[in-house]
Amino acid sequence: MNQFTTSRRAAFAVGMTGLAAGLAGPALAQPSTQPSGTPPHPHRGPMRPRPPGGPDLIRGFSRERLARMERAFADEAERGSFAGCVALVAREGEIIHHEAYGHQDAARTKPMPRDAIFLQASMTKPMTSAAAMMLVEEGRMKLGDPITRWMPELANLKVERSRDGQPPEEVALERPVTVQDLLRHTSGFAYSNAVPSERIRDAYREQNIEAGREAITGDEMLRRLGGIPLAFQPGTMFFYSISTDVLGLLIERVAGQRLDRLLQERLIGPLGMRDTAWFVEPGKRARLAESPTTDPQTEPMWRAYRILEDDAGRSYLKGGAGLVSTAADYFRFAQMIANGGHFEGRRYLAAPVVNYMLSNHIQGMGGSPTASTGPGYGFGLGFAVRLQDGLGVAPGSRGDAMWAGAWGTSFTIDRAEGLVGILMAQGPSARGQTRMLFKNLVYGAMVESRRA
Repeated sequence: MNQFTTSRRAAFAVGMTGLAAGLAGPALAQPSTQPSGTPPHPHRGPMRPRPPGGPDLIRGFSRERLARMERAFADEAERGSFAGCVALVAREGEIIHHEAYGHQDAARTKPMPRDAIFLQASMTKPMTSAAAMMLVEEGRMKLGDPITRWMPELANLKVERSRDGQPPEEVALERPVTVQDLLRHTSGFAYSNAVPSERIRDAYREQNIEAGREAITGDEMLRRLGGIPLAFQPGTMFFYSISTDVLGLLIERVAGQRLDRLLQERLIGPLGMRDTAWFVEPGKRARLAESPTTDPQTEPMWRAYRILEDDAGRSYLKGGAGLVSTAADYFRFAQMIANGGHFEGRRYLAAPVVNYMLSNHIQGMGGSPTASTGPGYGFGLGFAVRLQDGLGVAPGSRGDAMWAGAWGTSFTIDRAEGLVGILMAQGPSARGQTRMLFKNLVYGAMVESRRA
């Protein structure tokens, strides 16, 4: 019997006791005030009595079915997907489940606290995209604007074209890269670990475009990027890429403000996301969730993301990665989107703009976000969007929105069901399988549907 099995009852006690307590939503939306590394007390009030003759429901969810997460996440931890995780489920804006499971550290000595801080990786992208749409709303840029209006370093971009048996050649762009292309990943940019062209892949790595080796400024990154051909003609296919990193730099130039300060003023601060930032303050570092393994190519994960370094040691702020957050914090952003752009009495985005962001913008193009979502999803402006009820590999509703981070974080927004689900885990293997598991558990606990 291994360490995890023998300590499971203690390590996962917060899950079962919290479920029995009938968690109160608004109070749980605030980060914990417990000392660093200490699990918050799971009880928020007296246990609700089970109604006679029927299940004990919370906003149409079964407590008994939500409790399945304890066993499921214990099994995932034993398999090494992660050391532990935090799960949050909300309906109609009320948090009905917010529990920590397993351990915070790779050595599995510290129980996971609900206010643990996780690397968000690509879950940074929806927030950057929302900030960009705020500037669009204000008329400071348009989706059809060429990005070279603010980024002259990219004025001479070419596209690589390959023909059977012939060396690759560079050809002119058929149209410019636009702001919309950055938002929906149709720019022609790439990630070095996925692009099929060896020439482009090697150039990204040699030029340190993704800032994986050492610090690089945004201006220098754009200068180098301008000398690397695009992987395809802009607007012709979806290809997941550094587009949102470029979008973050574009936001800085349009707004005349650093990306972290802009997001702090427009989203993070007003939404009350107290533990969300690109840099982890020394007093909060004890709350960082650890991965059971490190980055197989470089260093421990947070060193690779430079979240512990001050400004002097960091690269440009990546709009596509780099934020850290908690489940309670990210819920506040996701609920704002679910509400159509408002949260707790404040308007952030207009409802038609949110609807537009959560519409499919890649119909008729090549490519899809299947690697992150499974089949059945298109892509909007910063979010994957479900195309039909029955096409996905997990339950959901047509039009639901989601995205995920490479280290195991994910969220789902199902406006048809009034649902927001957040999963925070940390580990390179905590990806597609864990995301689908979480969705199955959440929808399996929803015994009353808005649509039935």
